[in-house]
Amino acid sequence: MLSGPARALAPRFLAPPPVNLHKTRTNHASTSFFQPRASPSMAALGSVLEGEEEIATCQGGSGVLEEGPMVSLSEWQGWGTDSPLPATVVAAIKEMMDLEREFGDKMKFGGVGSKIKGNLRVIDDKKKRSVYAKLSDPEQKLQYYTARQVACRLVGSRGYLCQKCWLPKEDCMCSRIVPCNLLHGIRFWLYMHPKDFLRQNNTGKLLWQLFGNQAATMCVFGIPEQEEIMWDEFKSAGKDTIWLLYPNVNSSPKSVGDIILDRSFSEENKEKPLNFVLLDGTWSNSSAMYRRLKERWATIWGEEDLPCVSLSSLGASVMHKLRPQPAWDRTCTAAAAAGLLAELDLHEEFRGLGLDKQADAIEDSLDILLDALTARRRRMGRSTTRKERHNNCI
Repeated sequence: MLSGPARALAPRFLAPPPVNLHKTRTNHASTSFFQPRASPSMAALGSVLEGEEEIATCQGGSGVLEEGPMVSLSEWQGWGTDSPLPATVVAAIKEMMDLEREFGDKMKFGGVGSKIKGNLRVIDDKKKRSVYAKLSDPEQKLQYYTARQVACRLVGSRGYLCQKCWLPKEDCMCSRIVPCNLLHGIRFWLYMHPKDFLRQNNTGKLLWQLFGNQAATMCVFGIPEQEEIMWDEFKSAGKDTIWLLYPNVNSSPKSVGDIILDRSFSEENKEKPLNFVLLDGTWSNSSAMYRRLKERWATIWGEEDLPCVSLSSLGASVMHKLRPQPAWDRTCTAAAAAGLLAELDLHEEFRGLGLDKQADAIEDSLDILLDALTARRRRMGRSTTRKERHNNCI
């Protein structure tokens, strides 16, 4: 676990000096070589939900160097973040660039996660195995894994996906999304698994599309720069303002009504908002993210359990049609956020502050996303329904 400043990777895996950060083009990552058994903190990293929407299928995608080895800071932040360009991602980019130069060939990307295709796929896989095997520290392994995942999606999606809605540009839904303001007394943190980064049917992205990056902030699991930003904000706000929306079966999560508020959440009270952390990834991957949060919480505040809150009632999200959950009481990230706002609206301190309208805005955006994904699948001649995964939970 990170404790204090994030531990960097070994020097050979680090990015060039910061002056070059804005001049580096990003890369791809294949997941086949990562073995979750190699580290306890990696236990749930390799699971992929059956039938996940493909990320960027690049038809004969170009190499890393073809348009210049650059992903600028503005391009990185255009995907939905205000954080610096991660040094580990830059290092992964450089690794791929060196491979192209060494073999005089161009990388091609395609399929789920923008995996490398073509002649360099096997060579790259061997190099990744070698690098990963030499990393003895679990934190370094996690950072390397995440950097490769994120880098692959950046390069494979460049020029293909809309940066705002993460859909192919021909299916962009941005014109239909109506931004609105989230109550200043609330802030969402989208703790996102790297396999959900730039995923077309990801719903967490809807929150910052609606409310902006300051009200709904993305933090990718295993990106030190983003994780440090999040924890610095938490330490500044204080532990009593932080809640993880997670139905943890191993403890006793509180309901929204159990949250003890020591101040009024009016529009004027903006200094220390109530921070809600949403785990944005498949349910099979959420346990690793939960453990990481729990360990960091214990390091900072010396408490074994971080405060969890669960919703009293939550129906199946409309996204179940394309991305079914493993049980009826589990739903997509955006639907959980909408449910939270709706329940807070019933709380005396929040009543009449417009949270019901903000919850409705999230639900409307989910309908828009579902319509866009469904239209795309129909155009491609693919099924618009998914196999149910929770029959034994009915």
